Amino acid sequence: MIEYKQLVLDKNEITNLYNSVGWSAYLKDNETLFEGIKNSLFSYAAYQNDKLIGLIRVVGDGKTIVYIQDILIDPSFQNNKIGSNLLSYILHKFKDVRQILLTTDKNVKTMNFYKNNGFVNYEDINLVGYMKKKGE
Repeated sequence: MIEYKQLVLDKNEITNLYNSVGWSAYLKDNETLFEGIKNSLFSYAAYQNDKLIGLIRVVGDGKTIVYIQDILIDPSFQNNKIGSNLLSYILHKFKDVRQILLTTDKNVKTMNFYKNNGFVNYEDINLVGYMKKKGE
């Protein structure tokens, strides 16, 4: 049975989850990742038998803007609605927020996931996004 609750900040569990999805760039500086998660507006997680199998975290002011920073599911648990359940919880929790944004990889599976959950591509609503990466 999968249990959903606020994320418990367990460094080993978090490291294992990020490794499982291949997000190694985050793990180049674990302490920065853990501080980022700790300083997030809200983090919510899925557990099976007390093992972290998925998480979603958001940053923002919680009133006018929320940015979904991370959503990741252990690959062995993907396609079981865990990501949709985590996302649905966040969308409900922040339902009165004017803008809920995210940035994701440009691949069909990921883009379809967000479209199926009510998100639109910036281009579809005549917007554009920009990003400045560290060191560039």
